[in-house]
Amino acid sequence: MESASCHLESSLLYRLPSIVDRLDLSRMFVQAQPLHVELGSGDGSFLAQFARKNPDRNFIGIERLLGRLRKLDRKGRRLGLTNLAGLRIECAYFLEYLLPPESAEAIHVYFPDPWPKRKHARNRLVGERFPSIARMALQMGGVVYLRTDHVGYFEQMQEVFLTAPQFELMETPEELRTVVTDFEAEFLLRGIPSNHAAYKRVA
Repeated sequence: MESASCHLESSLLYRLPSIVDRLDLSRMFVQAQPLHVELGSGDGSFLAQFARKNPDRNFIGIERLLGRLRKLDRKGRRLGLTNLAGLRIECAYFLEYLLPPESAEAIHVYFPDPWPKRKHARNRLVGERFPSIARMALQMGGVVYLRTDHVGYFEQMQEVFLTAPQFELMETPEELRTVVTDFEAEFLLRGIPSNHAAYKRVA
């Protein structure tokens, strides 16, 4: 496989040098800074805005769909961002096997696929194992930020973190709540509210 540079030429999309070795974050960004990861970054609406507002943080957007990642790339380059990278891979695999342990200050999961049918609920990203995987990826005091319009999924998110002693519930900062995703903007126009939750790693 072709070796990776910091970014592909004129692109914020990062080419993985390996799908079995942990990322070398020093090769992804211009400078070392606290890291935020968005699992399922959609068209990059949230991440590009938030990266622009926080130049003292680095951001990685994870997506399986190349078309969505290209939108993130265009938005980031249009804003001249050097603290943003996009990576095409499955979210759960990235979090468990590629992200270096205790490397993230925050993990953002916004409007993941709700898999609404009961028989498919096991496919949800935020399931029973998610808190333990997130704990490995987060620094002490790091936070998982969650949003969804799906009431049933939100209840499941709350349940799995309620039974995870290594996390405690905290308020989502207002500065974060005001930065919306592409899906959230559509839902708000239709009068569909967002459910927010945040959990801090304490152990």
